[in-house]
Amino acid sequence: MSTSVRKQVDGDGRSQVSLAELISLRARVTRARMAPLPSRAARSGQQSSRLYGRGMDYAESRVYQAGDDVRRLDWRLTARSGKLHTKLFQEDREGCLLIVLDTHASMRFGTRVRFKSVQAARAAACAAWYAVQAGERVGVMAFGHADQLLRPQAGSRGALAVCGALAGWDALPSSDKEEPLADALIRAGRVLHGASRVLLISDGFSCDTRARLRLLDLTRHAGVSVLVVADALEQALAPPGRYPMEHAGERSEVLLQSERQRREFQRALGAGPARLGELAQSLGLRHGSIDTSSDPFASVATLLGTARLSR
Repeated sequence: MSTSVRKQVDGDGRSQVSLAELISLRARVTRARMAPLPSRAARSGQQSSRLYGRGMDYAESRVYQAGDDVRRLDWRLTARSGKLHTKLFQEDREGCLLIVLDTHASMRFGTRVRFKSVQAARAAACAAWYAVQAGERVGVMAFGHADQLLRPQAGSRGALAVCGALAGWDALPSSDKEEPLADALIRAGRVLHGASRVLLISDGFSCDTRARLRLLDLTRHAGVSVLVVADALEQALAPPGRYPMEHAGERSEVLLQSERQRREFQRALGAGPARLGELAQSLGLRHGSIDTSSDPFASVATLLGTARLSR
């Protein structure tokens, strides 16, 4: 595909996700020196560990991947499922990150630089590149507007697949389909398949009363982090003035003059991010927030581990 054609079909990076930009974020992540994963540190005797020698402690089975040792095929599971599966032992068990991405219509909003949906995709791409550089597999599950799953894969192929899925889901025709966060978390629990970490990226408007219990359930199986994406108008009072708004193709204008009007507007607009942030904090989860104009890498690195930028 020529450069000119690619520019025509790729998103603008503002209201639509740009696949080229998501892929380019790899360079942003590779400039960081990664801290070793706990499981890897344990192998060198730095921490106590539950790791055992090869073949001594079975951990799980997963779908066969190119390069797997055929001597470790799980023939019973292969016979039951009809698909080749490989046995993994504690020594071989890989870290795995599942990104749970909010794609509701509320994410297609932004007043600074880009839509929340675009910023969420950028954060998810950073997380994918970060995970594979740390030696983990990575997958992504969308909820809301898109209801799809990309199962975890290892290496650059895994991160590239995540980037492609993010761009593809963003390009789907818009809809008002809704999925409560609790239902999405139940789905995530069903597709973990050995994932050791979960990163939820959302603006919080789908956060319902049942989400608290579902998040607690999820923490029993994986480490859960939450990244809240918010627009500037959802985080602080808007200056006095007239604000054009568009929803479902209809345009309107909001007049904000008094401080009371501006506070009520900010409270309504920022209800979702505030609700999700407060929930994550009350549960003691690792959580952070980003606006639509910031670099998401620092927040992602803080949530997923420690990283220092190379000079």
